[in-house]
Amino acid sequence: MRTPCQNLVVVWVLIVGFLGCKDQGANTSEPSHATLDRNLMVDLKDTGIKIQPTMYGIFFEDINFAADGGLYAEMIKNRSFEFTLPKTGWMEPNSDRHSYNNQSGIMSVVKYGGEGANHNFARVEVKDPQGYVLINEGFRGMGVHEGAQYDLSLKAAKHLGDITKIHFQIVDSLGQVLGETTILPDNKDWKTYNASFTVSKTEMKAKAKITFEGKGEIDLDMISLFPKDTWKGREKGLRKDLVQLLADLNPGFLRFPGGCIVEGRTLERRYQWKKTVGDIEDREILINRWNTEFAHRPAPDYYQSFGLGFFEYFQLSEDIGAQPLPILGCGIACQFNTGELVPMDQLDPYVQDALDLIEFANGNVNTAWGKVRVEMGHPEPFNMKYIGIGNEQWGPAYIERYMAFEQAIKSKYPEIVIVSGSGPFPDGDYFEYGWDQLKKLNAEIVDEHYYRPPQWFRENADRYDSYDRNGPKVFAGEYAAQSVAIASPENRNNWDCALSEAAFMTGLERNADVVYLTSYAPLMAHEEGWQWTPDMIWFNNLQSFGTANYQVQKMYSTNAGTDLLSISENGEKLIGQGGLYASVVKDSYTGEIIIKVVNTSKGQQQMHISFGNKSLKGKVEVLTLAMDDLQAENSFADPFNISPLESTFQLGGEALEAIVPSQAFVIYKINI
Repeated sequence: MRTPCQNLVVVWVLIVGFLGCKDQGANTSEPSHATLDRNLMVDLKDTGIKIQPTMYGIFFEDINFAADGGLYAEMIKNRSFEFTLPKTGWMEPNSDRHSYNNQSGIMSVVKYGGEGANHNFARVEVKDPQGYVLINEGFRGMGVHEGAQYDLSLKAAKHLGDITKIHFQIVDSLGQVLGETTILPDNKDWKTYNASFTVSKTEMKAKAKITFEGKGEIDLDMISLFPKDTWKGREKGLRKDLVQLLADLNPGFLRFPGGCIVEGRTLERRYQWKKTVGDIEDREILINRWNTEFAHRPAPDYYQSFGLGFFEYFQLSEDIGAQPLPILGCGIACQFNTGELVPMDQLDPYVQDALDLIEFANGNVNTAWGKVRVEMGHPEPFNMKYIGIGNEQWGPAYIERYMAFEQAIKSKYPEIVIVSGSGPFPDGDYFEYGWDQLKKLNAEIVDEHYYRPPQWFRENADRYDSYDRNGPKVFAGEYAAQSVAIASPENRNNWDCALSEAAFMTGLERNADVVYLTSYAPLMAHEEGWQWTPDMIWFNNLQSFGTANYQVQKMYSTNAGTDLLSISENGEKLIGQGGLYASVVKDSYTGEIIIKVVNTSKGQQQMHISFGNKSLKGKVEVLTLAMDDLQAENSFADPFNISPLESTFQLGGEALEAIVPSQAFVIYKINI
């Protein structure tokens, strides 16, 4: 994810995008509403080009409250009082910091010099148990479901006096109790207490309410609340509905943890994977680099608890059958922000982090970092095959640092495939310099990013046709059509954007000998906590849905096939002539050919698809994703407004005869 916080950069990008669109108008003339007859030919001969198992994957970044407040199912915000303002998320409605609070009490945050990353705890002084109340607001509220069970855990130590009970309640906006439990603190030393309760009513904006019996002082830390029904039932795990949407994509890889979040606004605030593994309470929190990035969407309460850390990312990859693809910082802070550089003679710790990560993922129990993984509950290696170095860095500083990483990694782990980057733009001097240098270095995979208008995607379906077949492979690591402009809060996940991406993706698939990995970005956004649009999956505290863009990605990823075939019209590839785009693959496991056709025109098109001298018969399975209104979207109220319709028909004779609706993406699957 780029950070276009400098207006000149944004303007420059938009101008380049506009000029790029003007220069490439030849292939996309759109017919009128009349039906066009199209005669296409599928060549069933083997091209020798394989569709990589990693072709369609997932890019995850903790932006838009995608981790804390989203995928990571923790419901308490600032559970260990470690935020810069340590009372963030906590309220004391009956207390006044400028009073002795004799009719209630007051919470103070104590900073102590203990070991590890957890440096703060709360000391609650209860003077009147009838008056003192402590509230946690959650992440834009707490979503709870009727009949669902929730697990509470907290650490407590009785300091002074005799507080005999801690009452924990979930309440709605009117203070009505929806669920509750009681903990009996019985020790002057730190002790972890656990309890469970069931909620009686569904509520989007619930809060946690804590009260006490007895007077005195009690210390609290790691106050945590999770739904019991997490993904795979894991204690303190991931939000089930969101992971299911990811699993349904059948992804070939999971790239994590970002994005610009890898680099940090400053080097001090960069993502450091070693701080995200081990015991959860010992993981050092970090202010999220997106929290104040955009003046139009400030989120000063946006932090990373790292309850979703590198172990959990690897585990999630394994759960959904995806190759893990971690991205590490290369010693350069985000160049859209400070661009701080680590001197080359001080780069060794950064390089060592990469080597240690490979050991953490793949090493056995006799290695230092492999032992950490084993102790976290995963004795088998994660079998990591890829690692990314840098995110959207550019210029000589990146190439110099990349070379140091490459030399060290290949010397020790020659089997690991390294992903490099060509910068934040799909063209221009940064891009050209990066590609030139990386080709000279015989780089294996180069990450390209593009956030451009829908028209750019329609006009660039042939982008990779001219790429060097003997050069580095391509990772289309971040792309999304922008309905308004890069970083505009008005961008929409509309059908125009999704349809244009579908057209572009035929070009990715046709060039599967060059393009090895692809992923839409960003992945997720909280309805009330977002910073960037558009996004593939939207969620609130209770619901989630896949956008039209999600439906396009899913149609590709669940129909990826194994071998590339060719489809043409009058011997020409279909890259937008008359608004038509197409690609075709074979699936050697199912014995099917899978034809993908995108019609961006406003008229339906009659398809006559022949198969050379071969006559096919049998059932044709059809998936049709179409919408007359290009501005239409999916929503919480209508999550499947734009979703594929299934149908079948019988194929007989020498050609497949079908009508492709206007503004549609259609897949035909035929057994051969």
